[in-house]
Amino acid sequence: MSIPTQLISPLRQRMIDDMTMRKLAPKTQRTYVNAGLKLARFLKRSPATATAEELRLFQLQLAAQGVSAITINATITGLKFLFEVTLQRDKILAKMSTIPVPRRLPEILNSDEIARFMAAIKQPKYRAALSIAYGSGLRIGEIVVLKISDIDSQRMAIRVTQGKGHKDRYALLSPVLLQQLRDWWCFAHAKKRILHAGW
Repeated sequence: MSIPTQLISPLRQRMIDDMTMRKLAPKTQRTYVNAGLKLARFLKRSPATATAEELRLFQLQLAAQGVSAITINATITGLKFLFEVTLQRDKILAKMSTIPVPRRLPEILNSDEIARFMAAIKQPKYRAALSIAYGSGLRIGEIVVLKISDIDSQRMAIRVTQGKGHKDRYALLSPVLLQQLRDWWCFAHAKKRILHAGW
């Protein structure tokens, strides 16, 4: 985390060390640290001295300020790490509770809409990337690090290395998507040959 050392309290540094030991992602670490900062501002003192009732009042204030359920839940998760792992005071969270967030079904395009959307993408590179995202369910961060060796045309699968949660997995590869990837590969290599030929 890029916080100047002189501005980090011993408690915050210990929390950062605990998160680093567990290899939490930088974004997760920032969220957890921000949760501790919010609580410190509410208390006007170190979060280490908080009582269960003060934590309840803190959540009540967040709700009264109109903070979204998702943000409140993220804050509670950060405080859970602080109190359970760093401070080893797990019972203090007894009066805090996460808020159920309704899950809505995503908007799904029909096959005609998808075909029109893909046809509107003129660059083969971007068409291939979006086709992988749509056809195999890969995330952007997973697509940008794909290698040719990750495409298994025998098993019709895409190997995803260290995806979400730092886990490896396989995603399905359809014949249409395989052809699009082959088209992109041919296009990219033809472009390289033209560049090397001095055009």
